[in-house]
Amino acid sequence: MSSRVAGPGGMEGESGGRYARAGQPTPGISVVIPVYRSEAILPELVRRSESVLGTIAKDFELILVNDCSPDHSWDVISDLAGRSSWIRPIDLMRNYGQHNALLCGIRAARYDVIVTMDDDLQHPPEEIPKLLAKLREGYDVVYGTPEQEQHGLGRDFASWVTKLALQNVMGAAVARKVSAFRVFRAEVANAFAHYQGAFVAIDVLLTWGTNRFSFKTVRHEPRKVGTSGYTLRKLVTHAINMMTGFSTLPLQFASMVGFLFTLFGVAVLAYVLGRYLVLGTSVPGFPFLASIIVIFSGAQLFALGIMGEYLARMHFRMMDRPSYVVRETATPAKSSTVARAPE
Repeated sequence: MSSRVAGPGGMEGESGGRYARAGQPTPGISVVIPVYRSEAILPELVRRSESVLGTIAKDFELILVNDCSPDHSWDVISDLAGRSSWIRPIDLMRNYGQHNALLCGIRAARYDVIVTMDDDLQHPPEEIPKLLAKLREGYDVVYGTPEQEQHGLGRDFASWVTKLALQNVMGAAVARKVSAFRVFRAEVANAFAHYQGAFVAIDVLLTWGTNRFSFKTVRHEPRKVGTSGYTLRKLVTHAINMMTGFSTLPLQFASMVGFLFTLFGVAVLAYVLGRYLVLGTSVPGFPFLASIIVIFSGAQLFALGIMGEYLARMHFRMMDRPSYVVRETATPAKSSTVARAPE
């Protein structure tokens, strides 16, 4: 990512313009969209994005990161980029996941304000000005929180679990309002410019650069074509990755479980000794002994499992697995000059 020098009240971008925190137009916007199974949606997404960005930004670009989509999304992206110089296509070697693809696009962004959104038009491009207006109030990151999410019950539950995990990891009050529809200042990304882990959580990485978060309620539309690639299992896995990859909370929880079971063991011992002293007999029966063994064995295996997750993270980090690998970038139309809105 190219360096950007912060100035009082704004940021100095590559174009030399300064993005004021209030009352000034946005000189440049980079929109980053990870693409997966969206060949039928991309033309409309590009058309609507261009009509919005051309009215609110002096310079803008659309970075489409193909996350090794199994359909013809890359062919569509290449065709669109061949006709529009403001589209910057990136093709990844394999499917790394939404957040890894976002990290790739964020690092390729050239302008002072970065917008991330999904490729299924559930995040309407027409809502971007609302987030920019909120950003100008002095925040560094603004989330577009849907008025009413257009997902199924299982997906909504998994999303709730993920946000609950994110709240513990981020330590930010706005964690319950996060979504993939974000607007943030590019200087925030400098905090994780050298991050190389295979497990990526963009919302956690953003907390490394700032604590000035906010949100704005936006419209959320139903997906027009296809189904979401995020299943219940993937969302739960993402939540676990956030907890074990960016927080020590699971280890603290395991320690608390161990402490509680120690107290439980002391209570059981007191009961056994008390019964012997009072009644002169020990606690009878195999079921009692077997139950105690199972309970304590389960607690030990639970703690070992959590420690194993952390050891796995260390193992993958030592293997130096990349966050992503780029296969190719298509050649933009005519020139590499990014589109400018009409004066």
